[in-house]
Amino acid sequence: MKSSIARSRPEKRHLRWLLALPKLGIVLLMAALIALLWLLQHSEREEQRNILIKDVLWLEQNLRFHLEGNRDLLQQLAVDMSAPREREQLFRLRSAHLLKNSPEISRISWLDARSNTLISLPGHPPSESGSPNQRATAGAFDTARRLGKPAYSEPFFSEAGDSTIELLVPIYEESRLAGMLLAAYPLDDLLTNQVPWWFTEKYKLEIVDVGDVLYASKTHIQGTSSDSYQIPFDPPGHGLRLKVSNYPNDQSLLQRLLTAAILLLAGGVFWSLWLVRGLMQKSTRAEEALRAEHAFRAAMEDSLTVGMRARDLTGRIIYVNPAFCKMTGFSPEELVDRKPPMPYWAPEHLDDTQAMHLAVMAGLAPSEGFEITFMRKNGERFRALVYEAKLIDGNGQHTGWMASVLDITERERAEELARQQQEQLQFTARLVTLGEMASTLAHELNQPLAAIASYNTGCLNLLSTENFSCGDLRPALEKIGVQAQRAGKIIRRVHDFVRKSEPKRAPCALREVIDDCLGFVEPEARKRQIRIEASIPELPLLPADRLMLEQVLLNLMRNAMDAMSETPVAHRVLKLAARVEAEDVRISVGDYGCGIAPEIEDKLYTAFFTTKQEGMGVGLSICRSIIEFHRGRLWAEKCAASPTGSGTIFIFTLPLESA
Repeated sequence: MKSSIARSRPEKRHLRWLLALPKLGIVLLMAALIALLWLLQHSEREEQRNILIKDVLWLEQNLRFHLEGNRDLLQQLAVDMSAPREREQLFRLRSAHLLKNSPEISRISWLDARSNTLISLPGHPPSESGSPNQRATAGAFDTARRLGKPAYSEPFFSEAGDSTIELLVPIYEESRLAGMLLAAYPLDDLLTNQVPWWFTEKYKLEIVDVGDVLYASKTHIQGTSSDSYQIPFDPPGHGLRLKVSNYPNDQSLLQRLLTAAILLLAGGVFWSLWLVRGLMQKSTRAEEALRAEHAFRAAMEDSLTVGMRARDLTGRIIYVNPAFCKMTGFSPEELVDRKPPMPYWAPEHLDDTQAMHLAVMAGLAPSEGFEITFMRKNGERFRALVYEAKLIDGNGQHTGWMASVLDITERERAEELARQQQEQLQFTARLVTLGEMASTLAHELNQPLAAIASYNTGCLNLLSTENFSCGDLRPALEKIGVQAQRAGKIIRRVHDFVRKSEPKRAPCALREVIDDCLGFVEPEARKRQIRIEASIPELPLLPADRLMLEQVLLNLMRNAMDAMSETPVAHRVLKLAARVEAEDVRISVGDYGCGIAPEIEDKLYTAFFTTKQEGMGVGLSICRSIIEFHRGRLWAEKCAASPTGSGTIFIFTLPLESA
């Protein structure tokens, strides 16, 4: 047994070497091909570079020879024109001949010693003073006069956009400058007439200066150059250079394609060998990956607290996770392959559940999820929040629906408890507010009660006399009734404010709410010497809870009065305003008080945060929750129009229509 194992090990190593040899050969072949391709490209690039340089030198010599020939002819003409006889006839005859034989020359002019044009062939209007032509001609004229020999001008662009150079040859009469001959060379015409066709079939020729400003170019090919060579263009000089760019030919492209095809074939062979070698390893890795994926999925499913349920397009359950089974109390065997009605559907909600099931199957499930009542196996009902999504298979086909199910029974209980606590807190805040206003309310009640007692005493005194009539008692009794109504109104306001009721939104007259709140705070405002300025127009009915709005307004107005405790009496003004906007009603309560410090702006609406020594710190927090319950907003701004330089405006909005 041991000997067979020992023999199998060398055989496996031998087999691995045999399988590795073809791969090694393919790798070496690919390396040799890549090296050969590099050498061929390098050699071809060097050969093209040498040919390019030779052609550029030939072209430069050809252009130089031609320009120097034209210069010699113009110099001879200048020598012949030194004699004063028949200058004009000689100029016209020789210039016409030169223009005919040298089409690259666009114009030959005869200038006097002051650079004024005497004759120009063919006829051209003189250039405007200050133009690039005039500046270049003046510079070349001055150079030729100082040196006493021909001089080229700097290249310039004409008004038509053509680039041109000029050759100026001096004319001397007994060692005195008698004038100049001017020959104009448009650079595009120079390239057109002096560069052969075969040159532009291979290269792109450009005339540029040291700043790479392009003056002329000629080519018959398009594309991106692979190489370029520059040589000074002298004459005419002035930094001009001949730039010749080489382009890759079709033969090199064919060689590259052939080499790429060979490399691809070699790569294909190498890849096929690699596939043969790795088939078993790939299969083993796939099996291991499948086992690992299955274990990972099982662990993930077991750790989820969200119930997962999958159904096919007919509504049949095809999968449930442990969390869903724990939530409903049914095992996977009891749920998988079941069709509606499901065992966890509550009988009393069967119609609603069936309707929602049909909506899900039709693809009409709400994207934000929906709440529904399910039943556990023991009969206990629970509220569930369900999110439905399409179930897509590996081919991208819609095969069913996957649901995420959350048990929200405890959450709804917590929300209900929080709501009850919020209502209790609001009720407590109203009682605290009423307690703080108790002395003022008592004083307000004492006034009508004292008046009633006084009028009652007057009536009794009147009855004790003999000379009285019923008409004498009527005014006093009417005043007693008015004071009784006043006291009853105060008691009604207190009763309405402290009564405990469920929040409800109903059509509410906002102006009446504001008037009742003003009736509450006016006695306190008189006591504190605060003037109230109210600007309340007619307001439409709003869907709101009257008692909750009274609590918000009363809290904001009392906060405003507290903020003006240190304000001079002349500036103690409480401003109350309302206006109707496009989609809501805007109510503001402003004061000229101490303002809000920047460091506490972010804490204004935090529960139990207060700057008052005896405050509870829940007023603004409750106000904001009430306004948000009504789909509105509450915020504070600095009072910009305050005469004291400080003050605050609290603003809240209420929508005109219910959400």
